[in-house]
Amino acid sequence: MEKQRLGIYIHIPFCKSKCAYCDFCSHPPRERAEVSRYLNALMLNMQDFEAAAREYSVDTVYIGGGTPTLLERKQLRELMNCVFENFSVEKNAEITIEANPGTVDKRGLRTLRRAGINRLSLGLQSASDRELRALGRVHTRADFEESFRAARAAGFKNINVDLMYGIPYQTKESFAETLRFVSALSPEHISAYGLKIEEGTRFWQERERLPLPGEEAEYAMYRAADSALRAAGYGHYEISNFARPGFASRHNMRYWTGQPYLGFGVSAHSYFKNQRYAYVSDMEAYMREMETPRGIAGILAECSDIDVFTQETEYVMLRLRLFSGVDFADYRAAFGRDFMAKYGKKLEKYKSGGFLLLDGKHCAFTPKGMYVSNYILSEILDF
Repeated sequence: MEKQRLGIYIHIPFCKSKCAYCDFCSHPPRERAEVSRYLNALMLNMQDFEAAAREYSVDTVYIGGGTPTLLERKQLRELMNCVFENFSVEKNAEITIEANPGTVDKRGLRTLRRAGINRLSLGLQSASDRELRALGRVHTRADFEESFRAARAAGFKNINVDLMYGIPYQTKESFAETLRFVSALSPEHISAYGLKIEEGTRFWQERERLPLPGEEAEYAMYRAADSALRAAGYGHYEISNFARPGFASRHNMRYWTGQPYLGFGVSAHSYFKNQRYAYVSDMEAYMREMETPRGIAGILAECSDIDVFTQETEYVMLRLRLFSGVDFADYRAAFGRDFMAKYGKKLEKYKSGGFLLLDGKHCAFTPKGMYVSNYILSEILDF
């Protein structure tokens, strides 16, 4: 009997410095002992799930942060050894690590490849040094290009580059230059995210005086990414993601298609055996609980069983994040009902406005509709 497939997410909360826009669970390490203790807790967490995951084969691993490449080479090897020792990882699994420019060199990148990591996600954000400084990034355009070329030299044949639009001092012209610069390097995957000002960040405190582009300019940047990257040979397969054929993020696709995954580390989320749960963001509490063999109940920030109504709502919401959209036959097979019978009346006005495609077999957002998809989904699904 073929095993069900499983994804693994590993959270490394350490970074050189906190970016002005970042609301992720991350911070500069206070001392080396803190990093060692956290990694020990993380590996204990994975060991605890070895038995529960035996009936699964792991086809994606994603190490995110923070900046995971701040770890020492020995620590990264130990972390990957723990993954391979406790889970049945498929030979052709997609194994990704996030990295910031300037935190990787040729030797370190070769260590990552030898440890089994085959996909690199580099955070550029912008090709303008002025915009990078405004974001609080600690690298330059030149640092990024050096890191990118070093990754190629180390044997990485699957590289993602993260970009942002709608950021301080950015113009339509500077974003177009960022797109040209990145496209010329020809990474396999590009993610382009619109800036969100999140509570608790430095940008939140400065929100009234940030020199941001207006809404029209931001929308123009979104459309520019869509047209420029499609013209460069990338498929726009999800609201913020573009890939060359065969290089869509397999790990992220499992989030958008409702496939199971286990998260390890502070603030990590899981969807496993019909439950969604997340760990607390308090690192001391997480480490203390992992060091005491009492299970994970004491460090769950949330935990819930997924009922049929929630499954159906999430199915529609997440599939419509993809430009492939909702396939009506697949929806009927999953939920035993007709998609248009339930949602047709609400969808028709968005079709006539050019926001949705409806062809009798599936429903999907147009690029215009994808930009305002959160609003449309709230109307369709009655959030």
